Amino acid sequence: MRKTSVRELHIHTSELVREASDGGIIVIERRGEPVAELGPITSPLRMPAGKKARIFASMRKIWARMPDVSDSTKILEEDRSR
Repeated sequence: MRKTSVRELHIHTSELVREASDGGIIVIERRGEPVAELGPITSPLRMPAGKKARIFASMRKIWARMPDVSDSTKILEEDRSR
């Protein structure tokens, strides 16, 4: 665990973020008192492949039902005339 001041954080942001992304914990201090921690994200924010595949499959079904028209104004005009 590394301690740094707000001023040092401002000056060396890229370096400290890189260190945190590599697993380091940086404690940020203001006037010698700890006020925040900078560290790696512990859980990935990625969508599981299976869920992604289900979403794309359902989107393909929706796209297949859409009319094959190159001009969206024609679709709107047809819908309004109903």
